[in-house]
Amino acid sequence: MWTRVAAFAVLIAVVAAVAGAGIGWSLARAVNPRQAAVATTPEAPIRAVTPGTGSSNSSTDAIAAKVSPAIVDINTTLGNGQAAGTGMLISSTGEILTNNHVVTGSTSITVVVQGRSQSYSAHVVGVDVSQDVAVIQIDSNVSGLPTVKIADSSSLQVGDTVVAIGNALGQGGAPHVTQGQVTALDQTITASEGGSTSETLSGMIQSDAVIYAGDSGGALVNTSGQVVGMITAGQAQGFRSSASDVGFAVASNTALGVVNRIRAHEQASDLTYGRVGYLGVQVQSVDPSTAAQLGLNVTSGALVTATPLSGTPAASAGIGRGSVITKVGGSAVTSAESLGTAVKSHQPGDSVSVTWVDQSGTHTATVTLAGVNP
Repeated sequence: MWTRVAAFAVLIAVVAAVAGAGIGWSLARAVNPRQAAVATTPEAPIRAVTPGTGSSNSSTDAIAAKVSPAIVDINTTLGNGQAAGTGMLISSTGEILTNNHVVTGSTSITVVVQGRSQSYSAHVVGVDVSQDVAVIQIDSNVSGLPTVKIADSSSLQVGDTVVAIGNALGQGGAPHVTQGQVTALDQTITASEGGSTSETLSGMIQSDAVIYAGDSGGALVNTSGQVVGMITAGQAQGFRSSASDVGFAVASNTALGVVNRIRAHEQASDLTYGRVGYLGVQVQSVDPSTAAQLGLNVTSGALVTATPLSGTPAASAGIGRGSVITKVGGSAVTSAESLGTAVKSHQPGDSVSVTWVDQSGTHTATVTLAGVNP
């Protein structure tokens, strides 16, 4: 098991709760693709450059200097907690490539650009959960920002020198830089974050460049300072408080493929655009045995495991800890995952009926969903 590395979270336990569907939801694929709201016409694709022939003797600092100005810190709000990760500027007007798990379930995103005194709010343009890739956009009207150069990753070989650049431990400031080698290619891993539902990622680049929590969405670059991968996961044991010299990155060709599909506004089941519906509960699946222990007359559903935060749709409806949600809209809820699917199929602002069972009986209320990033 490998730990995804964006999640340098102050209160990581709230990730599932803020996602609005709890365990099994934040890693699920999009159900209903949505049209991107930030662009009126498809954008031109980004082309990978031919990998350079930089010297393996180039200093780590010299390589990083070509890339670091285009590396940004990403800070997110997750309910009553925060998390931090990294991103790469891919347009001079504030388009940023990062991991989906850096921004998933967040209610706000703030970006810090190297060399600029102010921070910027940002929003999700689109994500591919299955590849753990997201594109976000700075909200302000910015221009002239430096961008990374993305190289064709298919020419990478085991033994190639690489440099990892990211927001180590979420500390901000100048990006943290380490050097290593590619140790394996086309790897398949199962990654999770803080004990949350795992996901399987394929085609990953493995390297021994030291990485830290907070580096997710950062750059893995060749000796020419060109991006060949996006830092995504590190060895799980002790990872949140120490470094990992076994790291995995999404190949640049994979990431760029997703970016260009999002830029083209492609409508597909694996792409989600904009924000999704949010109920505001932390849940786990319930079985007949657990329900009987709780004295509830249900055989399945999504058990609310923590008191919903004040102001969330769930709290406003009166859904409390120990409730079992059994229906959302016209969809039966039989598990935590199916709750996520049902909630995520609606837009923020939609009014939907929610049915739940607690010690006092069965209740149904009409709830206006809030919105979070997918």
